[in-house]
Amino acid sequence: MVQINFALKEVNCKIVFYGPGMSGKTTNLEIVHQKAPEENKGELTSISTDGDRTLFFDFMPLDLGNVAGMRTKFQLYTVPGQVYYNSTRKLVLQGVDGVIFVADSDGDKMAENIESYENLIENLNEYGKDVRELPHVIQYNKRDHPNALPVEELDKQMNKFGVPTFEAVAVTGEGVFPTLKVLAGMVLESIDRMDNRRGAGGGAAPARPAADAPPPAAPAAGGGAPAAAPRAAAPAAPAARPAGGAPRAAAAAPAQGGRRAPASRRRPAGAPPAQGRHAAAAASAGKKGGGAMLAVMLTVFLAVAVAGVVFFVMNNQG
Repeated sequence: MVQINFALKEVNCKIVFYGPGMSGKTTNLEIVHQKAPEENKGELTSISTDGDRTLFFDFMPLDLGNVAGMRTKFQLYTVPGQVYYNSTRKLVLQGVDGVIFVADSDGDKMAENIESYENLIENLNEYGKDVRELPHVIQYNKRDHPNALPVEELDKQMNKFGVPTFEAVAVTGEGVFPTLKVLAGMVLESIDRMDNRRGAGGGAAPARPAADAPPPAAPAAGGGAPAAAPRAAAPAAPAARPAGGAPRAAAAAPAQGGRRAPASRRRPAGAPPAQGRHAAAAASAGKKGGGAMLAVMLTVFLAVAVAGVVFFVMNNQG
C-alpha cells in the first residue's frame, strides 16, 4: 500500500505491469527507463531467459523529486506472463498500489488476455483486495498489428469494470507515458480517499465526567428540602428542646459549620467541575483541529503531486 513517511518526507507507491506473456509489459518499462531523466530513474533490473522473456520480474524505481515538500517515488514492477510462474506473479502483487494491465490487441491472443485478467482478480482476492477498488487501467498494446481487434471489441470482452483504457505501440513509445500518467494520478487520489475514510470514522471520544467532583451540600437541620441526589452523610443532631416542652422553631438555624453554599456557586449533582469541562472541550477541539490540519496537508499534497506527475510525463514524452 501507499507508504507515507512524514519523518523522512517521502511517499512510496508500487505500480505493477500485469498481462499475458509477450504482451509488452517489459517493453513499457524499458521505454520509461529510456526517456526518464538520469537523475529521476534508478537502475532497471531484469531477470530474463535466453528468449528475452521475463523469468522472475523487472524492477525500476522512478523518482519524481520533491512534490509539495514530499519526495515522491514510484516503484515499477512487471510480472512474468507465463501461467506456470503464477507464484511469482502473486509475490510481486503484494502491497501493490496500482496495476497497468497490458493486453495484446491481436485477436488470436484474446483468450490469453482474459485468462490473465481473471488471474489478476484471483491473486488480488488472496490478499483481500478487490480489483474494483484498486486503481488500475488497461493498455491495448500492439495497435499496429495487422490482426488487431477494434477497441470496441476489446472493451466488450476485457473492460468489465469500465476502467480507463489506452491504445499503445510500446516498441515506439506510443501510449506508454499517457498510461502511466493517468494511473499515477489515480494512485495519488487514493491517498486522499483513504484519509477521508479515516477521518469519517475517527471522531473524538466523548469526554468522561470528572471522577473527583465534590459531593453536593448536606441538607440543613430541621428537615428543609434537600439538594438533588445528595450523598449519604451523618444525620445532624436534633436541636435541644427548650425548657417547658416548647416546640422547636419550624425553621431552625443550620448547625455550625453546615452552611449552604451561596446560590450563585451551586451546581447540579453529577456535573463535572468547570475545570474538567474546559479541559475536555479543549482536548476535543485539539483533536478535531489536528485532523482537519492533516486533511488539508494531504489534500494540498495530492493536488501538487498530480500536477508534478503531469509535468514530469509531459517533459519526457518526447
